[in-house]
Amino acid sequence: MVTTPQTIVISGYYGYKNSGDEAVLQSILTALEEQSKALGLNLQPVVLSIDPEWTKLTYGVQAVHRMKLGEVRQAIKSSSGLISGGGSLLQDVTSPKTIPYYLGIIKLAQWMGKPTFIYSQGVGPVSRGLFHSMIKLVFKKCTYISVRDHESAELLQKMGLRGKSIDVVPDPVMGLHPKEQHKPLNEVTNGHGNMDLPVIGISVRYWEKERTELLKIVEGLQMVMQKQPVHLRFLPFHLPSDVEASQYMIDQLGDVSSTGSRISLCSDAVHPQDMLWEISQCQLVIGMRLHSLIYAANARIPMIGISYDPKINHFLERLGLQPVGDTSSLAPSALSSEIARVLFHEEDWRKVHATQIDQLKQEAQVPAQRIVEYIFKGDYK
Repeated sequence: MVTTPQTIVISGYYGYKNSGDEAVLQSILTALEEQSKALGLNLQPVVLSIDPEWTKLTYGVQAVHRMKLGEVRQAIKSSSGLISGGGSLLQDVTSPKTIPYYLGIIKLAQWMGKPTFIYSQGVGPVSRGLFHSMIKLVFKKCTYISVRDHESAELLQKMGLRGKSIDVVPDPVMGLHPKEQHKPLNEVTNGHGNMDLPVIGISVRYWEKERTELLKIVEGLQMVMQKQPVHLRFLPFHLPSDVEASQYMIDQLGDVSSTGSRISLCSDAVHPQDMLWEISQCQLVIGMRLHSLIYAANARIPMIGISYDPKINHFLERLGLQPVGDTSSLAPSALSSEIARVLFHEEDWRKVHATQIDQLKQEAQVPAQRIVEYIFKGDYK
């Protein structure tokens, strides 16, 4: 039995075409749709986006401009509740404006008497004490809270949410479904692919000012290619900055044809499921971006993480893994050795981590299930 339509507003870092955050949105939308159908609930999402038209076309849902207060207020007023998440919304590393914005959206919904749901957020780092008390005050009035790692839950408890129930769940992208593709890799890569070469997916970003970490990755890859020809497939997650970081590394690597290796740059995987498919075609993923590693786990592809933020370590720990190094102290020889160790042992890697991955995939559905159940009961009470 399908109920009358219920709208749910979703707040996050959407419309910026950051592959990781767009994947979070796609994952949330998919999970909400699946859980709603299971209960016969007609749930219609409205996304707060910096580019509403693009979001509408990409996901087939309603969207309003996240910076136009009148549109945001009207969307919340007409809704059955607000979801805030997922991703690293509540941190003050990138900007001191981030936390006030996302808390302000939640508080606006609470002022309107709407239930508010925190969906698998990564909380922290939060260096400003004022933000601790702000997060505590807003989260105390949330209907449901879930975070993507134990460290986020512990930080919330230190802020004063000790008596509040907090679910620790995986990043929503662990529940993302791959899109069916029919092109072989060599066609998708515009002639750069070679099915005889092992494909190493590489997701990098700018971090150290001197780009020393990228140069060390280049050196490690050069060591690998001296022993084994490979196809280095660069996978930018944040546009355009990751494209620039990838191209910087490609320029540093230079002509690798003498080693029998190839290099290509993925430039057209805009939709999250397209990037997930790209990842699934790799034999190994080397990732600085968190979601490159989450995509790899989702597709059961062996991974090597390079840490620039504790969130990388936290995710790898859930799979029983550690980063090969961090951006300030990465050793090229360690990277080269780890690539050699992992590259040709895909099935062994999958067997070792199968149980952990299956559990993360199952747990990724929990927030959507809890939220849909709440709205469903509210519809019939």
